[in-house]
Amino acid sequence: MVMPMTGNIDLALSSNAWPFKEAEKLVKRYKAGPPEKGYILFETGYGPSGLPHIGTFGEVSRTSMVMRAFQEISDIPTKLICFSDDMDGFRKVPTNVPNQDMLADYIGKPLTQVPDPFGTHDSFGAHNNARLQAFLNQFGFDYEFYSSTECYKSGRFDATLLKICQRYDKIINVILPTLGEERRQTYSPFLPLCPDTGEVLQVPVRIENPDTGLISFENKAGKRIETTVAGGNVKCQWKIDWAMRWDALDVDYEMAGKDLDESVKLSSTVRRILGGKPPEALSYEMFLDANGQKISKSKGNGISIEEWLAYASPESLSLYMFQSPRKAKRLYFDVIPKAVDEYYSFLAKYTDEDQAARYKNPVWHIHGGDVVPANLPISFALLLNLVSASNAHDKETLWGFVANYAPGATAETFPALDGLMDYALKYFDDFVKPNKKYRAATEQETIAFNSLLTRLEALDDNETDASVIMTEVYSAGKDANFKNLRDWFKACYEVLLGQSQGPRMGGFIALYGVPETKTLIKDALER
Repeated sequence: MVMPMTGNIDLALSSNAWPFKEAEKLVKRYKAGPPEKGYILFETGYGPSGLPHIGTFGEVSRTSMVMRAFQEISDIPTKLICFSDDMDGFRKVPTNVPNQDMLADYIGKPLTQVPDPFGTHDSFGAHNNARLQAFLNQFGFDYEFYSSTECYKSGRFDATLLKICQRYDKIINVILPTLGEERRQTYSPFLPLCPDTGEVLQVPVRIENPDTGLISFENKAGKRIETTVAGGNVKCQWKIDWAMRWDALDVDYEMAGKDLDESVKLSSTVRRILGGKPPEALSYEMFLDANGQKISKSKGNGISIEEWLAYASPESLSLYMFQSPRKAKRLYFDVIPKAVDEYYSFLAKYTDEDQAARYKNPVWHIHGGDVVPANLPISFALLLNLVSASNAHDKETLWGFVANYAPGATAETFPALDGLMDYALKYFDDFVKPNKKYRAATEQETIAFNSLLTRLEALDDNETDASVIMTEVYSAGKDANFKNLRDWFKACYEVLLGQSQGPRMGGFIALYGVPETKTLIKDALER
């Protein structure tokens, strides 16, 4: 079924949003007409050697954005597959799973033959596959899941495996120059499965009959074994496996991390040897943990999908994936509040934007064009500071402050804010509260705080105009002769809130309340 084109193609292409730029590559690729298979195939890959991490989610999320952008500018149908290389050999035991001693006995076996250390699935590969699909389903991605084990064993890859046999020398001549001398002696595009031990072997393979796919190899016991490449008797070395998959499935688009640039080049060359065109691609930068190290499935460093979703909305995570894919970014808990506020900022702008601006707006890509605008009376950052100052432990207390600041605001009128309160309370308990460190005010700061007290005394206790209050905050700093008012604001955060960063004080005081702020200042000066 051909999908109708929607929206304004020229506006979309002129938006400069990166998903449209990527989609345009596919429009040019098939300007003469759709592929023979009748649809554009997008692929994402996952290696289930460890628990799925947020980088895997990011690849699926970003690829989905490109696919949706393509749907906006072309009437060629699309399909997205998430491919799991679960027939890969188990190389090392991850440090973030239970029963590690048990797993150590299965090094070398296909991941779908390694027992599940969690005891919930038939294998470790199946467990990780299920975890990944649960994450993807939670976000509503439109995809099909492919298992490497099933594809090899079902014969889906057999035709391409035969082509690799028949073009063996050409492929070897491309790969060997990229390897060290020792590795060249044992390299083969095929990794046979030993019928005696079930291990995925990295041993030299001899092509006995390229037309039938008959090969032979010596197992670890020195026994020469003959088998065919068909039916799951072998799997391919990963760079060959990538190219083989592109050929067998006729993949049109697949992005990859920048650390795989050389692999992309080699696999693309092999794809051409097999008689086809490599897919269009985006090379994205990697996510880094709190220490600037690349996040890893086996180490479990960085932040997991479950952890992000414990402290913020799914949409905020999708926004973080959308922004600057070619830039390396820290992926740790301290980036969450900003991502939440930026999402709602983009969402608030969407209503008044024309179609050209909407195509540039990240929320169009996050929601696939189906955007429901929303406004919040306060930001997530301000909500966090309200929790910090008030020591609130429940949403009822928070709603009391919000209702005073924005009359008529309730959980029913602002359900999104009600949800953010749950996130704010948990984020404060886990990350802000343990790190709060109050300090005493200096002599100069004491002068400023006393001036602010006097100025707040002159205001109506029900004053909620943030700009009016902010003027008094500025003036108090000037009264104490702060050369740089940033030092005064920093003092407000450290002395009043016990943290190094904070909100615009005018907005905070308007929300927290003038009387409550006066008490906060007096307590801080006494402390």
